[in-house]
Amino acid sequence: MAVAVLAISLTLGVMAGAAGLSPRAVALALADRLPFVSADSGLSPPDLALIFQLRVPRVLLAALVGGLLAIAGAGYQGVFRNPLADPYLLGAAAGAGLTVTLVVVFLGGNAGVAAVPVAAFAGAVGGVFLAYALGNTAGRGGGTATLVLAGVAVTSFLTAIQTFVQQLKVEELQRIYSWILGDVGGGGWEGLAMIAPYAAVSTVVMLLHGRLLDVLSVGDEEAVSLGLRAARVRFTVLLAASLATASAVAVSGLIAFVGIVVPHVVRRLAGWSYRVVLPLSFLGGAAFLVLADLVARLVLAPAELPIGVVTAFVGAPFFVAVLRMTKRVET
Repeated sequence: MAVAVLAISLTLGVMAGAAGLSPRAVALALADRLPFVSADSGLSPPDLALIFQLRVPRVLLAALVGGLLAIAGAGYQGVFRNPLADPYLLGAAAGAGLTVTLVVVFLGGNAGVAAVPVAAFAGAVGGVFLAYALGNTAGRGGGTATLVLAGVAVTSFLTAIQTFVQQLKVEELQRIYSWILGDVGGGGWEGLAMIAPYAAVSTVVMLLHGRLLDVLSVGDEEAVSLGLRAARVRFTVLLAASLATASAVAVSGLIAFVGIVVPHVVRRLAGWSYRVVLPLSFLGGAAFLVLADLVARLVLAPAELPIGVVTAFVGAPFFVAVLRMTKRVET
């Protein structure tokens, strides 16, 4: 079912757009690229370039970014045993945003191809560990509220530093703000190639740890009695989730709420086992962001709405509902 939803989302993402190309012609153009298939779409070379150099890589990049953010959110929730944990609440995105901004401002065009994802990874890991350390310092009995407040504090602090750095090079503000609001249209095939290795490693690592996260969910003492090294599992999944977040942020900017909305919907539909939640979160996040990007492209066509605005419209009310449900459970 999840695969079918993703396939439909990908198809809609490629066929629809502000250019007004016929869906039938687009379908024929896609079919013509299949082995042993010959189909005449009747489209001009510029139209074909629009499809295969803009729409197809954009849709694939949106799917990959959405999948990474969703599986990272599920991984963070499993590590911290906290339904409110996600890349944005725990400081990962803010940390990655700060380091990428530093690269853009101080290196600019001199930055190598690998500099942005490496910087984003370092910032994401640093942001999460800073929030986690602050939460522990505030007290181990604080539970969900302590971790969320620590994440908010770290995010605010790192965002303030990022704003200061932006002012050092005003001519880069437009580029940085466009990145902050989220965009999957500028990455192209190069963006896909750049993050593919990071995405593959982080996704595989988290999927392989699904059963261990299930064991970890019963509590550290019980997990240790079953022979599980809880600290090692947490550290490994934390690194993998941070790498997934950093990879997504590096090519798309800051796109919020995917990591909290999708895993919760998956749990409602498919249960709480991370062996199921992790792969379905990846597929669901991919479909969700492809559809969000489609809305962003069409709602103000021919202009585009930042994709982060679309996800915030969906995610902010959803987060409030999750927070209220979590509060009722804790009381």
